[in-house]
Parts: sequence; structure tokens; C-alpha cells
Amino acid sequence: MSTANLFEQQRQNRRRSAVLVTVFILFFAWIGFGGDLVLYLQSGGAEPGQYRHTVPLVGIAVTLLAIGMTGFAWRTGAKQVLSATGAWELISASTDDERRFVNVVEEMAIASGLPKPKVWIVPDDDPNAFATGIDPKTAHVAVTRGLLKTLTRDELQAVVAHEMAHVRNLDVRLMTLLAALVGVIAIVSDVTMRGLRFGGRGRSGGGGKKGGGGALVIVLLVLWLVTVILAPIISRMLALAVSRKREYLADATAAQFTRNPAALASALEKIEHADAPTKAIKHGVAHLCIADPLGRRVTNREGFVADLLATHPPMARRIARLKQMAYQYEKTGELVEPAL
Repeated sequence: MSTANLFEQQRQNRRRSAVLVTVFILFFAWIGFGGDLVLYLQSGGAEPGQYRHTVPLVGIAVTLLAIGMTGFAWRTGAKQVLSATGAWELISASTDDERRFVNVVEEMAIASGLPKPKVWIVPDDDPNAFATGIDPKTAHVAVTRGLLKTLTRDELQAVVAHEMAHVRNLDVRLMTLLAALVGVIAIVSDVTMRGLRFGGRGRSGGGGKKGGGGALVIVLLVLWLVTVILAPIISRMLALAVSRKREYLADATAAQFTRNPAALASALEKIEHADAPTKAIKHGVAHLCIADPLGRRVTNREGFVADLLATHPPMARRIARLKQMAYQYEKTGELVEPAL
């Protein structure tokens, strides 16, 4: 794997994280200031003494709220992800599986040149794993109980190496922010729609003079409503779209850390053939996992639809690439990442 690929991935993840935060704030600014504009046009025909909406208080308040929520997601995104999966932190290992896990994480921290992350166990019998955090200093690596029971030591080492690769490549920053902000957008969209329905019922029996603006008000209101309705869907699709190619690089980086691409190929085969879905891991954090925890068939397909809807590239292709790396390494002693 070329060093250029690594640094380019890190640069892309920094840019995407900045763009994600910017788009998030702009989305809320549109919700707030767009609502102000509709209210301003509707109240344009107000009679003397009636309320005329002129100061964009809603837009200012909502934009400031978005900035605050972005900061909150930055500080607590990893905790939200871990809490959503029911994971518990492994502080003192009490079983052989737990001690093996801790030892492997320590080994891969040394191999990757990164600080040792905090380790967590998800109480689920389906094998899976993920990493979360904002940077290597605040990283967390979590595995399911089923993963510890299913994999050999070499296979577990390869999976942990894959997650450490996400930490080093700064994938965790982008994907943790995305998981936190997608959840916020879904909540805000739901609250907004409930508020509109409640407000509509409250005004249904009232009369009074209609405001000004005419067709422009209707157009703006429709655009505003479409944004509120589609925002959760679009944000989830964004989470899926940005997570596929990074898996290939993380696989290759894991092979570099362990010098054993065959072990990761074997681990992925076991994960793929295990019973799914991983019930403890929901839609909002599915893109963080080493394998699609939802057991969807679209993940094993390629093409436009799969690129839009699948959280991961096809597992068969990932396994084939790793086996090709293993064959090449056995023949030449060099690890070469296959072309996409």
C-alpha cells in the first residue's frame, strides 16, 4: 500500500469532515431563515397593529443551535455511538477471550504507531467490529461478543488491525460525525413535522385574513417542506456513499500492520457466513462496522444502486483482493494493494 494513498485518504477525510459540518449548519440555516422568509411574506398584508414578522429570530436561533449541536456531536459522538450499541468498556479482562482481545489491541497499537484505544465489547452473538472517535487520541475499538468466540487469534488480530487502520486514516472522525449528525437531522425533521401537524390542527378552525406573497409563499413553503422530509433520507444515503472505498484501504492497511492478509480474508469469510443481522447495531452506526450488520443483500452487489444503498463493498470482492495480496506476498515477499 502506497504512503500517498494513506495521506490522500487522511486529507480527503479532513475535507469531508469540514464539508459535512458546513452542510449540516447550512441545512439548519435554511430551515430557520426559510421559515422566517415564509412568515415574512405571509404577514406582508398584516393590518396596522397586527404582527409583522421582520426580524429573522427563528433563523438566528436555529443556526446557533446547529453550531452548538455540531460542537456537541464533535465532543460526544463516540459516546453516542457506543451507547447506541449497548457496548461496555473492557477495563479489567476476566476471561481468556477478553485478555486475548486486550493483548491484540496493544500489539496493533504498536504496529500502527498509534496510542492504545479504549476497548469495548458489544453484547451480541453475531461477529462484527467497529472503531469510533474523533482522532487517534480519543479512539475506541469495539467488537461483539460473537467475534471473540468465532475468530482465531490471528483472525482477531487482523480485524483489530482493520479498525486501527480506520483510526490512522481518520475514517473514524468522518464516520463518527456522520453518525451523530444523521441522528440529529432525523430527530429535528421528525420534531418539525410533528410541530407542523400540531400547528395545522390548531389553525384548522380559525379564520382571518390571508397574508401576502401568493404563489411565492407556496413555492417556498413546498421547498421548505421537501427539505425537511427528505433530509433524513439524504443524510443516510450520504453515510452509505462515503463508506465503501475506505474499506478497501483499511483492508490493505491491516495487511500491512499484520503482514498476514490471509488472516483478514479468513476472518471476513467467517463474519460473512455467520448468522445476521447484528441486532445490537442499528442503521445509524451500520457504516462504522467491518461488515454490514444489517445483513442486506444489496451489500453483495455492485453498480449504481449498491453504491447508493450499501454500507460496504461486496464482501466477496474484499476477500478476493486480500487473497490476491496473500498470494503475491507469499511469492515475492512484498505486499501490493490490488487495483480497484
